[in-house]
Parts: sequence; C-alpha cells; structure tokens
Amino acid sequence: MNGFPNILLNFANACETTFEGTALLHCPNMAQDIKYCQSKGKAVILSMGGASGAYGFYGDSDAIAFADTVWNMFFKGNSDTRPFDDAVLDGIDLDIEGGSGAGYPAFIKQLRSHYASDPSKKYYTAAAPQCPFPDVYLSSTLNSAWFDMVYVQFYNNYCGLNSYSRWFNFDEWDNWAKTKALNKDVKVYIGAPGSPSAASSGYADGETLVSIYNNVRSKYSSLGGIMTWDVSQSRTSGIARSIRTALDSGGMCTHSNNTEAYSASTTSTASTKESASSSSTSSKHSTDSYSETSTSHKSTDDTLIVTTETQEVTN
Repeated sequence: MNGFPNILLNFANACETTFEGTALLHCPNMAQDIKYCQSKGKAVILSMGGASGAYGFYGDSDAIAFADTVWNMFFKGNSDTRPFDDAVLDGIDLDIEGGSGAGYPAFIKQLRSHYASDPSKKYYTAAAPQCPFPDVYLSSTLNSAWFDMVYVQFYNNYCGLNSYSRWFNFDEWDNWAKTKALNKDVKVYIGAPGSPSAASSGYADGETLVSIYNNVRSKYSSLGGIMTWDVSQSRTSGIARSIRTALDSGGMCTHSNNTEAYSASTTSTASTKESASSSSTSSKHSTDSYSETSTSHKSTDDTLIVTTETQEVTN
C-alpha cells in the first residue's frame, strides 16, 4: 500500500481489477487466498510504504484518520469498498523508505486501539527498517510504538550480509530490542536478498546465509528468523530451499508468542507458527519465519505480509 494518506494498492499481476468507477483495486481472488492461508495458521499482513512512490503523513491527525480508514477497509471495520471483501487481515507492516517520520507512532497507537476492540484474534505490527542504526525514517517510531517483529534489511548498505562480520550490525538491533523497544519480546529478523539481482549489494548464497544465521542465533536471543527479498527470487535462486532445509535439520526457534510470521514472496521458512505478508511486486520471507513472492511479499512463519513492495522474511 502506497500513496497514503490516499489508498494506492499494488499487488502486481495478482490483482488488476478495480471497483467500478474508481482506481481502487478489488481483489476477490486474493481474498480467497488470504482466507486459505489463515485457515492453515498463517497471519496475513498488509505492508505500507516501499522504496518508491510518494507517501507519508502531515501530522498525527492525518495518521489517526488513516488508521481508521485502514481498519475499516482491511480489518474488522466497515466500508463499502473493501479490497479483500470479507477477508480480515492480521496486521500492518511499515516499510518506510522515504518521506518524513511524522505521524507513524500515532498511526500505530490508533490502529492498535482498533485491534483491542476485537479480542477474537491476534493482530500484529511489524516494520522493515534499513540496517544502519538508527533507521533514518523509523527511528523515533521504533522507540515509541509497539512492534511484534522487525525485518531488518541487511542489504543495499554498508552493514549488509556481504560485510559480515566486519560491519554487520545485528548486535545493535539486538540491543535496541532489549533496551529501547517498547515490546521487550520483539523479534528481529535477518533480511536477505533472494538472489544476486534482488538488491544492489548484500547478497549471500544459501550456505553463507545459513552460516550467518546459525552464528547470530547462538549469540542473540532477539533473533526471530530470516526474511528474504523477495520470495519469488529466493525460490528461483535456491536460497529458500537452503533456509528451509537448515531450519528443518536444526530445529526451530520458539518465539515468545509461539508464532512465526512471514511475507508472501519467496519460500524460506523457520519458526513455530507461520505468518506471511504480501506486497506489490516482491516479497520478504523469514527463516524462523520466511518470505515469499509472486508479486511482492514478506513473511515469517506465522505471518504473511501483503505489500505494495517486495520483501523477504525468515522463520
């Protein structure tokens, strides 16, 4: 989802139909897919933002009103135009890579107040910051709002997986999770390119990625899994299979909420439960959670993220 405070959706070729007389996507086929994934224990999350496009809030009132709109269109609220009809998503992922940081804490607070009105299910809040710490766009939001998981993009920056272990800075994100995060049980995922062409830098082959993951897992309890960008590319490159094999042979990480989250883009996975998110053209996938793709998705084992951008997640 992009263009906010307006609603601009991009699910690549997964959905191209619109409500009559509007430019708003109407995706009944995706709605059926979402409900199917949820029936299998996966959480489906909507991703906001991305690496391109104009979006952002002018201030808190703008963000609060948009949270109400999102709740009504994608969750348990009411709207005449619901892109996924009666399907109810499981959360929101902030992939903020432009604009200002204004309004996001207020957006999350308002959305979580809606979450609290529906005790029938668990709702999630996630973010996908760049690896340089603190994140340029989400730093204040990460320190002041509740997050269940963060999918750190360890690519396209000096601190990417290709810089392991000299500049790779999972330790800074682990410290944030334990000392600054509002949710002291927040999980941090290793975000990895799904193939050499998925990012300008940061790619690590399957064997190297699994080695890094095991090393991080032995040191940092905040680790939630691996996220790949995006799922389709990670499947094609074989990384998803490497991650899945390593997870299956090495056991699973038990999250504090016994849940895994993952985005719908690639195919790697690791975690106790599955969740996935989908995006517009790519996806993230996690190792203790994992990412998927076809258009764009991020994922952790129990969470599937539906986004307007591609992301990868770990289990």
